[in-house]
Amino acid sequence: MIVDPPPPPPAHLSAPAREWWETTINRYELQPHHLKLLELCLQAWDRWEQAREQIERDGLTVPGREGGMRPHPCVGIERDARLAVARLVRELDLDAEPPVSERVGPPGLFSNRGRRNAGKGANS
Repeated sequence: MIVDPPPPPPAHLSAPAREWWETTINRYELQPHHLKLLELCLQAWDRWEQAREQIERDGLTVPGREGGMRPHPCVGIERDARLAVARLVRELDLDAEPPVSERVGPPGLFSNRGRRNAGKGANS
């Protein structure tokens, strides 16, 4: 079941995330579960950006309770959100065609074909 017409971006997303939503739903035919994955991805993207901006303001370390310095709490938030974005983008698998691979093994993900096959012609 393809969602038609596509829904507007969730209002709680940042302007760049809403733009990414619009671009994605206009470029791909998404089913309802894809829309939820896309929303989760964009929420994680926004959280990543918020944590990154907080680290830029405060620095990578903050004073610890007993003196000294410790990692800023947003370092972990940034890392976790970045990993979530990477996983959700991979889960969405929005590449148009399957990868061409010469290796033996399970098929690769569509989204992993970029570097390995960059520059290869159709007859390679």
